[in-house]
Amino acid sequence: MSLKAMLQYQQLKDQYSKDLSKVNRRYSLLGTIRLLIALVFLASMYLYLKDNNSLFIYPAILSFLAFFYFIKIHQKTGIKRVFLKTLITINEDEITYLNKTAIPFENGEEFVLANHAYSADLDIFGPRSLFHNLNRTATYIGKVKLADLFSRQLSEEKIIANQDAIQELSNKITWRQNLLAHAKISKDSKKIYEQLLDWANYQSTKISASLNVLAFISPIIMLVLIGSYWYSGSDIIGNIIFVLFLFHLFLANLMQRKAKAEIINTHKIDEIIKDYSSILRNIEQEDFKSQRLNALKAHLSNDSTQASGEFQKLSGLFSRIDNIQNLIGGIVLNGLFLYHIHTLKKIVAWKKENAEKVSSWLQVLGEYEALNSMANFSFNNPEFIFPTLNPHFEISFDNLGHPLIDEQKRVCNSISFKEHKFVILTGSNMSGKSTFLRTLGVNMILSGIGAPICAEAANIHPLPVFVSMGQADSLADNESYFFAEVKRLKYIMDQLDQQTCFILLDEILRGTNSDDKRNGTIGVIEKIIQKNAIGAIATHDLEVCLTTQEHPNVLINKCFEVEIINDELTFDYKLRNGICKNKSATFLMKKMKIIA
Repeated sequence: MSLKAMLQYQQLKDQYSKDLSKVNRRYSLLGTIRLLIALVFLASMYLYLKDNNSLFIYPAILSFLAFFYFIKIHQKTGIKRVFLKTLITINEDEITYLNKTAIPFENGEEFVLANHAYSADLDIFGPRSLFHNLNRTATYIGKVKLADLFSRQLSEEKIIANQDAIQELSNKITWRQNLLAHAKISKDSKKIYEQLLDWANYQSTKISASLNVLAFISPIIMLVLIGSYWYSGSDIIGNIIFVLFLFHLFLANLMQRKAKAEIINTHKIDEIIKDYSSILRNIEQEDFKSQRLNALKAHLSNDSTQASGEFQKLSGLFSRIDNIQNLIGGIVLNGLFLYHIHTLKKIVAWKKENAEKVSSWLQVLGEYEALNSMANFSFNNPEFIFPTLNPHFEISFDNLGHPLIDEQKRVCNSISFKEHKFVILTGSNMSGKSTFLRTLGVNMILSGIGAPICAEAANIHPLPVFVSMGQADSLADNESYFFAEVKRLKYIMDQLDQQTCFILLDEILRGTNSDDKRNGTIGVIEKIIQKNAIGAIATHDLEVCLTTQEHPNVLINKCFEVEIINDELTFDYKLRNGICKNKSATFLMKKMKIIA
C-alpha cells in the first residue's frame, strides 16, 4: 500500500467533502429563494386579479422571470452537488481498495475467454483478477478498451508511447478523477453505446426541398398573422390562424414517423450524450506532453469543430425532439412553428456532418479511460518500474513479484533468460512454483502494454505470451482435461512456428500415466527449445530435470525448497538454482494422520 497515495486520497476526500457542504448550503438557499419568488408571483397575480390594479402586473412579470432564472442556477448547483458526491465516492473507493477491505470495481468477467492464450490461466479477468484490481473505467467503451489492452501485446513503439502517457497521467490525479467522475455520472452501458452507434449508422430519410421551404415560410406567416390579430382583433385573421395551425399539425403528423426514427429509445439519452460531451471537453481542455495523449486528443477536433461541442449540440437536439412525447407541448409548438420539423432538419444535418466521427470520438474516450486505469495503478504503486526494452530476445527481472499480492506477504525473486532461454522449475506442493509462473506471466503482460511492473529493474524483449496452466474438462465440447491440454500444446507449437514466444507450462499432461507423462513432457521441452521458445515449465518429475544435461546452453534447473522446522513445513518462496531436494506430501499426510 502506498502511504503517499492513501494520504492524497484522504486529503481529496476531505476537500471535496468541505466543498460539498458549501454547495449544499447554497443549494438549500436557492431552493428557499425560488419558493419566496413563487409566493411573490402568486401574491402579485392574486392582487392583480382581485383589484384589477395594473401596478401588480410588474412584480408578477419580474418574479416570473426571476423564478426561471433561479431554476437554472439551482439546476447548475444540483449538478455540482452530484459531481462532488461522485468525486468523494471515487476517493472512498480508492481508500477502501488500498486498505484491502474490498475491490469496489467491475471485474470484467464477461471478457473471460477459455481458449485465449493466457487470460484464463493468469486470472486476467474475473473476481480478484488483474482487470478487477486495475479497472478504473466507467463507460462501456472504456471497459472494452482496457480489456482489449490486457488481451494482446503491443508493438515496441506503442509500448514506449503508452509508458510515457501513463507516467504523465499518473501525476494528473485531479484531472483523472474529474474524467472518471463525468464518466460515472453518465451511467453509460453497452446498450446505450450500441444504440448511439446504430443511430449514427442509420440512414436518415431526407426532407424534401418543398417541405424545407414551407417549414421556413409558414411559421413566419403564422407570426405575422398573430401580430396582425393582436393589433386588429379581426375574426377573419383569427380563422386563418386556426386553419394554418391545423395545417401545421397535419404536416407535423406526416413527419412524426421520421421524427420517432431519429430518437434513441433510451431514458434521458440527451443527458447521457451531454455527459459524453463533458468527458470529451475534459480531454480537449487539458495540455499534454506525451505523444500518445496528444495523438488521441487530435482526433477530437479540426479547424471548425470539437467533439465535445458537437455532442453538446446533439444533446440539445435530442432534448428538443424528445418533446414529441409531450402531447400539449407538441401540439402548441408544432401548431405554431413546425417545431419538430425544424429540429428534425437539424438532427439530419448533424448526422450528415458527424455520424462517421461518432465511433472515433467514443474510441478516444475509451482509450483515455484505459490509460487512466493504468496511470492509477502506477500512482498507487510508485515503487513499480517501467521496464527498459531490447530487440535481442533478452529477458531479465530483478526482484520480481506478483503485483496483486500484498506487499507485506510478497516474496520477490530475480531471474534472467539471457544465457539460458528456458527454465525447468521444481519444488514440492505449495512451495510457490505456480505463483512464480503467474508472476512471470502477469508482469510480461503488463510490460507488453506499457504498464508498470512489480520489480526493481527489468530489461525485456516484448514477446507474445502463451500459457498452459489450468485446462479443464469441457462437457459442451465433449473434451477431457487431457485432450483440452493437448489441444492447447498444439496451439502453442503452431504459434512457435510463426514467431518467438514466451511460454509458461505448469505440470503438463496430468491426465496420463507417469511414464507417458514424463516422456511427453521431455518431448514437449525438446520441441519448444528447438523452436527458440523462452520461458519456464514447472514439474514434479525430477527425471525431467535431467534434460538440462543434454541441452546445457539452453536449459537450466531452478527450484523452490521446503524445510521442516519444529515439525512444521516452512516455505521461504525463494528461487534457487538446481533441482528440488526436499518433499512435503508424505510429511503432510503423516502429520494429518492420513497415512501412518
